[in-house]
Amino acid sequence: MTERLFEGADWDFHTLQRITDACETVAMKDLGLDVYPNQIEVITAEQMLDAYSSVGMPLFYKHWSFGKQFAYHEASYRKGLMGLAYEIVINSSPCISYLMEENTATMQTLVIAHAAFGHNHFFKNNYLFKQWTDADGILDYLDFAKNYVMQCEERYGRIEVERTLDAAHALMSHGIDRYPGKKKLDLREEEKRAGRRRQHEEEVFNDLWRTVPKGASKTRSAISLERRRKLLGLPQENLLYFLEKSAPRLAPWQRELLRIVRHIAQYFYPQSQTKVMNEGTATYVHYRIMTQLHQQGRISDGNFLEFLGSHTNVVFQPEFDDPRFSGFNPYALGFAMMQDIERIVTSPSDEDREWFPDIAGKNDVMGVLRDVWANYRDESFIAQFLSPKLMRQLRMFHLHDDPEERAGIRVDAIHDERGFRRVRRELARQHDVGYIDANIEVVDVDLSGDRRLILHHHVIKGAQLNETDTKRVLQHLADLWTYDVSLIEVDANDKVLREYVVSPRPITAAA
Repeated sequence: MTERLFEGADWDFHTLQRITDACETVAMKDLGLDVYPNQIEVITAEQMLDAYSSVGMPLFYKHWSFGKQFAYHEASYRKGLMGLAYEIVINSSPCISYLMEENTATMQTLVIAHAAFGHNHFFKNNYLFKQWTDADGILDYLDFAKNYVMQCEERYGRIEVERTLDAAHALMSHGIDRYPGKKKLDLREEEKRAGRRRQHEEEVFNDLWRTVPKGASKTRSAISLERRRKLLGLPQENLLYFLEKSAPRLAPWQRELLRIVRHIAQYFYPQSQTKVMNEGTATYVHYRIMTQLHQQGRISDGNFLEFLGSHTNVVFQPEFDDPRFSGFNPYALGFAMMQDIERIVTSPSDEDREWFPDIAGKNDVMGVLRDVWANYRDESFIAQFLSPKLMRQLRMFHLHDDPEERAGIRVDAIHDERGFRRVRRELARQHDVGYIDANIEVVDVDLSGDRRLILHHHVIKGAQLNETDTKRVLQHLADLWTYDVSLIEVDANDKVLREYVVSPRPITAAA
């Protein structure tokens, strides 16, 4: 008789080791996963709340906003208004999985399968994470960032440092590169270069601003548009990068802080594009591992039922008219699509063979899934693999609502071939960051005049920026630039829809 991994709900660290070894056997031998080395840590509820406040990272620099988040989450948790995650997993090598100490043995098995093998495999193999993250160097870089911020606070004062970080955080979502460069980011080398960079910047002038004519001309002809754009690398959509390189009055330490925030924003960039795939992969992996362990007799029927209860809650999808509905649950959609791919690969219908000729009936489930996990993001994954059968199962349809049309809301896509393709295209677009994120870029600087920074927001389908939020973020941008900032919203025909102009706040002495 096969030995059980545990009996009942209790566990100890020897039990966790047996669970990890059993999950690893299934993950490697049966599913063919390829993972980073695992580091599993058990934490308390308070430590989990602390991790929530610092975006789930194991170590981070100090900032008042993290304390604010901790106080909010702690109050909500104590009042019973929110629960805590069973785990948090870090995209690093080794891959760190934090497990709640309150979890039962069954739940520890579930989260180890989910995080230490499902997420871990996705982190290591998906092309976006390979392009944009440095799993080997992130922990060392976070340690460097934490120490560097502390040194800046000691040298320049906490208020000055917080003021710079406040502005950088406000611009964080516009501090990323969306297209891969020639060289992969190496955070360990970046840390070494930081010291050399600061020493160099303290010794030289900014050549760009040194060459700006004195006695500013009334026109921009002194430096042509082409010359300005070449000098400043315009247009530039990475606002933090532009400020780090070109803001005229920032001190070297402030530029380094912008660089730190920019690198951390870049680290999280792939996660925003792979929520459905990442959670779908981890959920599919934990379901396969837990099912296999139960079939092998390693966990009891009672433990498996406990798992199924939790799994069902994770993949629950409220109906569109349910008060709890807030869009598609990424766990539910991702897991449903993974299972549907398994069905298409093993038992395809004629419809599946027509829609998915490359994988229908291939009979290599894990080979197909590993290829999907490695080479797609949410937008392309949905556009390629959402099947008519799953759309019928989830009862998807598309509504058309244009405020400029008097016809009101109408059902724009139903369950026919044309409708399926429309629904799939529209759902994929909702996961395309190029469509849902505001397209804002620096287009010019008045070098020979008042040095105003000019940005354009290219409006898509009439979706203009929120006025209050825009003014607040532009204020931070102006404070870093130290001159006026102008943001112009333009439509597809370059027609000006609105312009915002913000001036920097007066610089006061640090307390």
